[in-house]
Amino acid sequence: MQVKDIVDVNTIKTDLDVKTKDEAIRALAEVLLKNDYITNVEDFLKDIYAREAQGQTGIGNYIAIPHGNSATVKKIGVAIGITNEEIPWETLDGKGVKGIILFAVGKENEGAQTHLKLLSLFARKLGNDEVIEAMLQSNNAEDVQAALCN
Repeated sequence: MQVKDIVDVNTIKTDLDVKTKDEAIRALAEVLLKNDYITNVEDFLKDIYAREAQGQTGIGNYIAIPHGNSATVKKIGVAIGITNEEIPWETLDGKGVKGIILFAVGKENEGAQTHLKLLSLFARKLGNDEVIEAMLQSNNAEDVQAALCN
């Protein structure tokens, strides 16, 4: 599994017009539903917020990676949102967020392993300031995909 196998241009929104963390997570969950990654937004959100309660998902450098294992997931994927304005989020560096990568991972037995592998793959990419800068300045889904997959 590689980042390029997970990043789908159909689940990337570069014009995410939201003001809060809750709006961002819900909007991206709706994108996952529309693209057949999950079966139910409300149940998916419950699982995401259960994980959020365990600790912050704002990793710093204007990026957040909300995630959780959910039985509503039909196929593994991510929804990515880029906002024009920084939105409030609990982060490691105290800054807000402009880039959100919402993970959709199932609860099956391999779910935990897949979850960790996905987080690790994206963490390597997001540890590179140039990747983050390119992602946050993207004008379209293809630019975001290129930033994360090259």
